[in-house]
Amino acid sequence: MVLFDDDEDNIFNQFFEVDDESDDDALILSLIAHDEEEERRKKRHRGSVPGRQVVHRDISAGNLRIVTDYFSDVPMYNDNFFRRRFWMSRNLFLRIVDGVEAHDDYFRQRPNAAGLLGATALQKVVGSIRMLAYDLPADSMDEVVRIAKGTMIEAFKHFVRAVVDVYGDQYLRPPNDDDTRKLLASNGRRGWPGILCCIDCMHWR
Repeated sequence: MVLFDDDEDNIFNQFFEVDDESDDDALILSLIAHDEEEERRKKRHRGSVPGRQVVHRDISAGNLRIVTDYFSDVPMYNDNFFRRRFWMSRNLFLRIVDGVEAHDDYFRQRPNAAGLLGATALQKVVGSIRMLAYDLPADSMDEVVRIAKGTMIEAFKHFVRAVVDVYGDQYLRPPNDDDTRKLLASNGRRGWPGILCCIDCMHWR
């Protein structure tokens, strides 16, 4: 059965009792009250999730452990360990840490909402590079750098953007003529004349 406009209005008013302006005003007031209550709830929790378990990670101890293991005057793990685990030299790693920290304020250590100092640039970069080097999930970095999964994902995104911004023009580009000549000469000395692409020659005698 097809209803005309008047019939539709009558049926709507019958079921929802919208028959005068007072009902509209009441609906608007209830919506406003709901929004105000939602805003008060957000301010009460200040961004935290109700019921979430708080883990006291001791972030400063995590940073101290990284320094003791790899960056102290006499580190526990020498340069060979470092290169094998991070796929680069210690000096190059520290250059990257300094570069991204100078480019993005996110990597500078700052106090959190509770007044406690957060993670250092060293912790954020160590976690990000290990995720890249080993294709690991962010949650696995908690035991290494003492950073929660959500914060580690955020740090990883900042790290990738900072590396592209700081080093993109120099390193993340197609090779030019000078680069091509260097690659040909270098691979020629290794016994691979004429080769340009990357090849795994680690076990070549």
